[in-house]
Amino acid sequence: MGCTVPYDPVRANPLYGNPLLTRADLQKAATDLFSPLLPYFSEGGARVRLSATAAHFDRAAADLEGFARPLWGLVPLAAGGAHFPHWELYRHGLANGTDPSHPEYWGDISDRDQRQVELAAVGFALAMVPEHIWAPLTDAQKRTVASYLLSARDKEFIDNNWKFFRVLIDLGLERVGVDFDRSQTERYLDEMEAFRLGEGWYRDGPVRRVDHYIPFAMHFYALIYSVLAAKDERRGAAYRERARLFAKDIRHWFGPDGAALAFGRSQTYRFAAGGFWGALAFAGVEALPWQEVKGYYMRHIRWWSAMPIADRDGVLSVGYGYPNLLMSESYNSAGSPYWALKFFLPLALPDDHPFWLSEEAPAPFFTDPVPLREPGMVAMHTPGNVVVLASGQQHGNMRGANEKYSKFVYSTRYGFNIEADDRNFAAASFDGMLGLSDDGVHFRTRETLEEASIAGDRLYSRWRPWSDVVVETWLLPANPWHIRIHRIATPRTLKTAEGGFAIERADFDIDRPEQAEGRAIWHGRSDISAIVDLSPENRRDGLAMSPIANTNLIHAKTLLPQLRGDIPAGTTILATAAMALPPGDHATRSLHAPPACPDMGALEQYFLLKGLPVSAFKLEL
Repeated sequence: MGCTVPYDPVRANPLYGNPLLTRADLQKAATDLFSPLLPYFSEGGARVRLSATAAHFDRAAADLEGFARPLWGLVPLAAGGAHFPHWELYRHGLANGTDPSHPEYWGDISDRDQRQVELAAVGFALAMVPEHIWAPLTDAQKRTVASYLLSARDKEFIDNNWKFFRVLIDLGLERVGVDFDRSQTERYLDEMEAFRLGEGWYRDGPVRRVDHYIPFAMHFYALIYSVLAAKDERRGAAYRERARLFAKDIRHWFGPDGAALAFGRSQTYRFAAGGFWGALAFAGVEALPWQEVKGYYMRHIRWWSAMPIADRDGVLSVGYGYPNLLMSESYNSAGSPYWALKFFLPLALPDDHPFWLSEEAPAPFFTDPVPLREPGMVAMHTPGNVVVLASGQQHGNMRGANEKYSKFVYSTRYGFNIEADDRNFAAASFDGMLGLSDDGVHFRTRETLEEASIAGDRLYSRWRPWSDVVVETWLLPANPWHIRIHRIATPRTLKTAEGGFAIERADFDIDRPEQAEGRAIWHGRSDISAIVDLSPENRRDGLAMSPIANTNLIHAKTLLPQLRGDIPAGTTILATAAMALPPGDHATRSLHAPPACPDMGALEQYFLLKGLPVSAFKLEL
């Protein structure tokens, strides 16, 4: 009898086996990522439907998403001189999708419409490669396409990074000679200046929130604009300078292995996070030495090449490290992951550009903690990882908002968990969080903040899990550990659970747990994760637990150390130290030398003297 080889989900990844070292490797990667989509193009070429799952918008807009998003990679590929054999398919689809009389018409466009998002990629294509997607159209088709794009840009866009979509549509129309009211473009460019913070950071609109939309949207589109609207020298220079400043901070959102910090919404866009480094090259902004920029860029795509991120036919899945709808957003359709192709922007550059000629340099290791005032974060570099303490940000309109924005700590190596059931306190993981319950069933975590401040490399926040319960949290780096202190004022007894880092769980129960009063440790196959109670009173019990499967972004099965215990009515101080490291001498030494609990009086005095409001939090809502 013959034997069958078990299905290997990593091999389904179109990036698998590609060394991803050269420009030619990336050209192949862009083509390989697109090829699995070909069977799913509709007969008229305008619709690409990849699964039966849905987003909140209509199916026509989702099908347009599947059609348009690959253009973010295919356009630079062609602009850089590579051959792409399917432009006729795209022209066919563009003509039909914009034609109200065609069965595959994408639908009329209203204010704040998902179609506006996807047509930005069409505008980008018209601006970059009109010879492929515009020039061969008939005059009648050109009029139809232009009319549809004009109808999109004349509507209102959401007051955040979406405003750049009108700008991108306009860049395309301008390139192909279509007249429009330029004042609307100017208005949006001016209005987006209100999103600026400092050191090159932005908010993503009038919100107390910064996330990966800053590098892969705000800066990404601004740098494209600086190249394609070269006549606007004033804005172009400003955008390039802001990106130069921002690069020195955002590098701390990337680990030494290329993994990006899993933080915030839209994680299913995956390697779009590395698009910022490519956009620097595209705009000629040597924010760091080209060797370092290229290193951050190339390591990132190689990290993704080893992850099971595609379905069996090679189509990118909704998820992060593996297919996972639990972590998705209501606006994620099956075509959404193809925003990842924004990564390939520098393929538009010739092979003799300094970016491509440079040798990759490893990521610098920073011994001291790095304060990031604008987002309210402190980064710590540890072996194989960057740990980021977070003062907390806000986003109330999505599933898992607390986990995506309000944990105390995030990590490039360990990702984070999304709670599967908010009515199961006993099984909740609370990685990087403090969970509180007054009935042992339902629970609350940090969500809406009343205050957020930073003092040197230390963070503070005040929050209310219930209207009558006040929690003050201080976060301190103690590399490789970090310290969390919570002062909780409550009128009733509360159950508490606090988690460390979630690490990968091996099969056959070969991982070794330790749990006792005041501490819990998991000795995993690839990592060690520990949490220790530093509280002056009310010592909690350690619990080495395994979270519900498919809750972590990177690994489908994880292990997690916790501290659990009750606190009485009144005011209680809980203090915690947590860390995770790959096994080895450094981890062993660190396990035996947890930090001491800081003096509360000295800590409060330090914030009184040096504390500053977190820039992202200062907006009055």
